[in-house]
Amino acid sequence: MSVTSSTSRTPRPSARTKDGHGRLGRVLSGLVVAVGCVLFLGGFVAGAVFYQPYTVPSDSMTPTLAVGSKVLAERVDGAEVKRGDVVVFQDPLWGNVPMVKRVLGVGGDTIACCGADGRLTLNGKAVEETYLADGKAPSGERFTATVPEGSLFLLGDERHNSMDSRAHLQDSAHGSIPRSSVLGRVDAVAWPAPGLLARPAGFAALPGGISTPGPVVPLFTAIVAGCVLILAGAAHGPVARRLGRGRRTA
Repeated sequence: MSVTSSTSRTPRPSARTKDGHGRLGRVLSGLVVAVGCVLFLGGFVAGAVFYQPYTVPSDSMTPTLAVGSKVLAERVDGAEVKRGDVVVFQDPLWGNVPMVKRVLGVGGDTIACCGADGRLTLNGKAVEETYLADGKAPSGERFTATVPEGSLFLLGDERHNSMDSRAHLQDSAHGSIPRSSVLGRVDAVAWPAPGLLARPAGFAALPGGISTPGPVVPLFTAIVAGCVLILAGAAHGPVARRLGRGRRTA
């Protein structure tokens, strides 16, 4: 004859799953990972749509861009480019290869160097070029050029080692390129020193002002936030299991 002890109890269903963390925590961690994947992949896809990476081929843009720098150029129409922008372009008269230069003049502008104070002038007014290396003159030779409508006048920031519009002044376009030759506007440096490319304030007061940066910051933020959420969601399970083991041991 068997006797059942009155002290035995039927185990109650645990509110926690076998692997040591609750169902709710598992659902929430999965949701966090899913949101992180959306932000991470969405940021990369949108970045590929809006931006094209390029490598700076020469030192003609120093000190702004070093030779070999990896830059992100926003895919924009040439009609959107303004004075002061650094652009990637390709033109048959310039060798038909992608090049990187700064826009100094647009259609109708007269560019000259140098004025009485030694600075480059735009339509008779001196331009404050803070992106030039300290002590460097804006040009080693004197020149004057009028930019045809629908065109851009381009110079490198290293004026003494740059084959730019000054080398094409005898061309039919007086050194300018058509806006249609623009492939993109440089927004940021990806390597070696990541950062946004500042818009020069010296052109802000001119007609048309200066351009605004593209969506590189929100896209980068989305990618970083996605990484953080994916790691946080994936770490929830191991952390919960370790905490569960600690409570059971205690």
